[in-house]
Amino acid sequence: MNTNYEAYKIFCCVAQHGSISKAAEKLLISQPAVTWHLKNLENQLGVTLFVRTKKGATLTDEGKILFEYVKKGIDNFTKGENILTNLKNLDSGKIKIGASTTVSKHVLMPYLEKFHDQYPNIDIEIVNNLTETLLTELRNGDLDILLLNLPTIENKDLKIQKILEVQDIFVGNKKYYDLTTGKLKLEDLNNYPLLFQKSPSNTRNYLDKYLKDNQTSLIPKMEIVSYNLIMEFVKIGFGIGYATKEFIKDELNAKSLYEIEIIPKVPKRSIGIVTLDKSIPNYSVKKLISLMTEK
Repeated sequence: MNTNYEAYKIFCCVAQHGSISKAAEKLLISQPAVTWHLKNLENQLGVTLFVRTKKGATLTDEGKILFEYVKKGIDNFTKGENILTNLKNLDSGKIKIGASTTVSKHVLMPYLEKFHDQYPNIDIEIVNNLTETLLTELRNGDLDILLLNLPTIENKDLKIQKILEVQDIFVGNKKYYDLTTGKLKLEDLNNYPLLFQKSPSNTRNYLDKYLKDNQTSLIPKMEIVSYNLIMEFVKIGFGIGYATKEFIKDELNAKSLYEIEIIPKVPKRSIGIVTLDKSIPNYSVKKLISLMTEK
């Protein structure tokens, strides 16, 4: 059987209006075209669907049975088309983003504010967790995109787009800034209490690589999961912390934190978007990625 969607659509329209002429007017096609489609449909099904009179077209018993089922199908097709149109026009949709709390606050939020202003009907869910866990959730299809401190473990199944370059620094409050005169050799940091993020955060991994590259070992007095909590401890004088300069601009300007210059300087690193390489993002995700990567 080679009955197509168009024939069923015409059949339903005639059944609803009880008239071939009204259906032709509604569908913007000629009356002979409507009649041809109906005749062809009846021939393929081997039944008479309409009784044609001077007053119009009335469904037969067989036609009524077919109409009951076909109408549901046509309604579902129309509903599906409307949903896709809304998604394409960003009138509806959902994005699930994975990121650390620090990256969410200092990097993601400004983009989301701009995105929400333009597309307020898109639902956004942010999942905060360790990078390793977020990557697993991305691969399982539980997240659409990740926003991560780089570098991260690169695999062929991941697509990574850099969006921002940042500078890591060591910081203290005024007491430690004065004690160090604002400049130290890397190994001299061991003379002071140090506050670092716990492994396996990407920030801690990058710090450990920097130390290894410079053949230096630093022993932290405190290791804390939360980056923001470390900064609070540093502010009240618990020691020297490891921070991302772009994330503490306000504190540096207010002089609640001071940069302690270290020789050699920590190399710059990046923050990037991570998606599955062979996945096809939905319209909402594509638009958000475009917003974050535009120059």
